[in-house]
Amino acid sequence: MPYQRQRQEEDHRANLAEWKPRTKIGTMVKNGEITSIEQIFALGKPIKEVEIIDALLPTLEDKVIEIASVQRMTKNNRKQKYRATVIMGDKNGHIGIGVGKDVEVKPAISSGIRNAKQHMISVSLGCGSWECNCGTRHSLPLITKAKCGSAEIILKPAPRGVGLAASATVRNVLELAGVKDMWTFASGRTRDKYNMALATYEALNKLNELKNLDSIKQ
Repeated sequence: MPYQRQRQEEDHRANLAEWKPRTKIGTMVKNGEITSIEQIFALGKPIKEVEIIDALLPTLEDKVIEIASVQRMTKNNRKQKYRATVIMGDKNGHIGIGVGKDVEVKPAISSGIRNAKQHMISVSLGCGSWECNCGTRHSLPLITKAKCGSAEIILKPAPRGVGLAASATVRNVLELAGVKDMWTFASGRTRDKYNMALATYEALNKLNELKNLDSIKQ
C-alpha cells in the first residue's frame, strides 16, 4: 500500500474515533444502530454530517472533474474564486457530486468533497438490456434520462462487454457509481462538464424515484 494512501486511512480512522455526533442519525451510526446508508435513505432523513458517510462507506473514491474560475462583483471590486466539481463513489451503487468554492484550489476541492458526501445517493444497478438479460448488476434496470441547464443525457442499458459508450465526464460518473456497461446519448451543451455531470447524477437518481413510487403503489 502506498505511504500516502496508508496515511490517509490512518487519519480517516482517527477522525472517526474523535467524532462527536451532532444529529440523531449521527448518534445512531456512531452507536451501531444504523449499519448501512440504505437504512438512512429508507428513513428519508438528510445527511448533515460527513462522518456518517465516512463510517458507512469507507471505500469511497473521489475524482475532480473540473476546476473553474468564477467571479462576482462587489461594491469595491471584482472577487475571484475557484469552483471545484468533485465526484465521489464506491463503484458499488453509491455516487455523490459536490461543488466547492474558495479563493484557493485545495480548499475548494476539500469543500467539494464534503459537499459530495452530503449529496450521496443509491444507484439501482441491474441488467435491463434485452440483448443480455443476465441478471447481474453490470448496468441499469431501465432507460433513464435527465436534463441540467442546456445539457441532456439519456442512459440506456447495454449488454455485458460493451463498456461505457460515453464522454469522459459521463464515464467518470458511471464508473464511480459501479456501472460497467451503458449506451449514452447526450445533447445540448455537452462540453459543459458541470451540467453534464449533474444531468447524469439526476438520471441515476430518477431510478430511486421510480422505486419509491412502486413501493407506494404496493
